[in-house]
Amino acid sequence: MEVFTKQTVEDRLTSFGYALKETDDLILMYYMEKVRDIIKNDTNQSDIPEGLERIAVDMVVGEFLSAKKTFAPESLDGFDIGYAVKQLTTGDTTTVFTTGEGTETDEQRLNAFIDYLKNYGREQFACYRKLRW
Repeated sequence: MEVFTKQTVEDRLTSFGYALKETDDLILMYYMEKVRDIIKNDTNQSDIPEGLERIAVDMVVGEFLSAKKTFAPESLDGFDIGYAVKQLTTGDTTTVFTTGEGTETDEQRLNAFIDYLKNYGREQFACYRKLRW
């Protein structure tokens, strides 16, 4: 079963408290293709390897949220930054972005979260890289 689908990306966004709008479809599709190209170019493969699909989903969500923050910040009003950024757990790894209650602004936490989504797992690309001849 393919993990990197539009539905999976939408589910991931919804899990963070983002309410999808009809106008988000084109933006999501654009960032899905962008991330697909980034991974394909970096690994020199014709499609996203199975082991990188979840990383691709998070990268799309990060790119999407970054664009929303830049061009339509009002659309993130319902986005629960405190919940989404305070602590992330992936497998047996836990990432905490705040060093104490109230030490960072919502924007700082959102920026840290977006950066995490866009960059986490990129070091795993090397495991799937093929040589170009």
